[in-house]
Amino acid sequence: MSHLTRVQLVELRAELERQLTRLKRSMKVTEEAARPVELDQTAVGRLSRMDAMQNQHLTKNLKEREEVKFALLNEALQRLESGTYGLCLQCAAEVGFDRLLVYPEAPACGQCR
Repeated sequence: MSHLTRVQLVELRAELERQLTRLKRSMKVTEEAARPVELDQTAVGRLSRMDAMQNQHLTKNLKEREEVKFALLNEALQRLESGTYGLCLQCAAEVGFDRLLVYPEAPACGQCR
């Protein structure tokens, strides 16, 4: 039995779904930005090529962070469905509502982080 009330669970589910929807939109934009850039070596200067390479690296890092967040959000929704949401995956302690409100995909309590 969860320590969270039904109202709290509904609020947290809505937040998880809201973040997931927003993240999916962001991932679509990031995917488009991650496409290889064709640079005409004769028309583009060295600094422009360096900028393009740096932007691709930053986009790759963003994409990796988004994929991790996507997985965490989906895992949290699965825990919500199975009735284990709000319990620390490491020590099984209750994860406080305030922590979940700020970080709804939190897989661990504040002690285990």
